[in-house]
Amino acid sequence: MAKPCEKANYLQRNAVELLPEGELEKKLRLSDEEGRGLRVKLGIDPTAPDIHLGHTVVLQKLREFQDLGHRVVLIIGDYTARVGDPSGRSEARPVLDGEEIEKNSQTFKKQAFKVLDIEKTEVRLNSEWLDMKMDELFKLARSVTIAQVIERDDFETRFKEGKPISLLEMLYPLLQGYDSVAVEADVELGGTDQKFNLLMGRQLQQTYGQPQQAIMTMPILPGTDGHLRMSKSTGNYIGVTESPEEMFGKVMSIPDEIMPIYFELLVGDDDPDISNPNEAKRSLGRMLVARFSGDDEAKRAEEHFDRLHKEKRAPEQVEEEGIPSDLIADGKVHLPALMANSFDISRSDARRMIAQGGVRIDGQPLSEDELDVDMERLDGAVLKAGKRRFVRYRSTA
Repeated sequence: MAKPCEKANYLQRNAVELLPEGELEKKLRLSDEEGRGLRVKLGIDPTAPDIHLGHTVVLQKLREFQDLGHRVVLIIGDYTARVGDPSGRSEARPVLDGEEIEKNSQTFKKQAFKVLDIEKTEVRLNSEWLDMKMDELFKLARSVTIAQVIERDDFETRFKEGKPISLLEMLYPLLQGYDSVAVEADVELGGTDQKFNLLMGRQLQQTYGQPQQAIMTMPILPGTDGHLRMSKSTGNYIGVTESPEEMFGKVMSIPDEIMPIYFELLVGDDDPDISNPNEAKRSLGRMLVARFSGDDEAKRAEEHFDRLHKEKRAPEQVEEEGIPSDLIADGKVHLPALMANSFDISRSDARRMIAQGGVRIDGQPLSEDELDVDMERLDGAVLKAGKRRFVRYRSTA
């Protein structure tokens, strides 16, 4: 059996910080002595419906803890999502309604198990304990000073720039920190932008008389644009449930300079051969598609990519869909609604794609004001959205 120091060295690979120094090794040693696994916590606010590859950086680290016999506590922040995490934000997040949060929560739980071992995972909603009585909230609020909260970089920057900071946002670190108290976490993981919140968990555990958790921060994966963090809101993401063709194609689109971090964080290769960038991306694309969809799908995804981009041909098979009658008015079809229905995107995303010239009907690009198209033009035509999405529409009338 590996020694605690060896386990700690293995787990801290590609982590940014492990605080306090030596704490994880101490907890691993105590775990061995007591014959119990550690409770390793991750909180995710369901502010979007899908998990992307950026989320899997932390999820894969959690899986490593599971493989060593520890238990993951995955907290779905159905209550903290109503507040909005201010980490890394220059302004307040938009408020989500309860129905949307619930829908996203269900999706998150299912998708997380593409990486995590369901048998070694405890899924909790933080509404279980954050729907608290007022005297309990008063006790929590007394645990931290305004000066401590305002010190965080996000708030300090906004304060200096005269941008508003709501009292609700200032409560967020306390609410996330209290999650650690509620589940008695031994270790908490998060991105580097979560360091303040993770440390708050330690402080609150001490206040409530619990052993303080060790914290591990993980790097933030850049999006397919190579600059901003991967996020669905910016459109630079690769979702774990996207089609194999879409996933492979998006991997092929990433800038050459970010390939090393993709290899390191997503497949554990910290010294990839990227002398031939095209072949390196193909290799990475095959590995990622195979992980989430299987080897056969990875092969087909690469063949699909070559057909579209090397041979400049349409896919061998184009999915056919009927045009819903409720989207037809006066003989015209509202394309943003039709695309949202076909590609599982928002109508605003569809409008943006049209405005950017990324939508074609039978090879003809649409102008930004062509949002309503004659039904006759669509009947039997192939609509291409972006570089890799195709559908042939048929009238159901």
